[in-house]
Amino acid sequence: MNAGVHNPGDSSAFEQRQQTSDMSLPVSAPIEKLISLYQKLGANNLELLDEVYGAGVVFCDPMHRVEGLAALKAYFANLYQNLGSIDFEFHRVMDDGRHAMLVWTMTFTHPRLAAGKPISVEGVSQIDYCDKVDFHRDYFDVGAMLYEHIPGLGALVRLVKRRAGK
Repeated sequence: MNAGVHNPGDSSAFEQRQQTSDMSLPVSAPIEKLISLYQKLGANNLELLDEVYGAGVVFCDPMHRVEGLAALKAYFANLYQNLGSIDFEFHRVMDDGRHAMLVWTMTFTHPRLAAGKPISVEGVSQIDYCDKVDFHRDYFDVGAMLYEHIPGLGALVRLVKRRAGK
């Protein structure tokens, strides 16, 4: 994987990282199931979460924390209800048999964000598991996912980011 500096506006750097990522390292069965789940999960098949997540799972992302499989299903039901489409591409997995880190890009559409055009967000998931996933924490830029694409607010968020980067 290319460890160079990433300029968010430089698509060639992103493409180069994608081409040099390594998914050939050994991956445990629970992590293979997790990756497979996110390739097919949707509003109509949330029961697939039962195959991957334990009953007491803790799931965190920058906006929410949910505890328990029933709460996770309710959270995903709400998320998927509002999405036009969603796709995950996994670029790298580091798995030691109990803990894993997954590097990914999520691309989604939402009718009220970016005029319904696809939005791509890079992220990392921290996973703890035994037979099933017990803990799942996602790290990603909420501004890039949401705030930058809300009419009016998006321009303000981009201005703040530009000024903070100077």
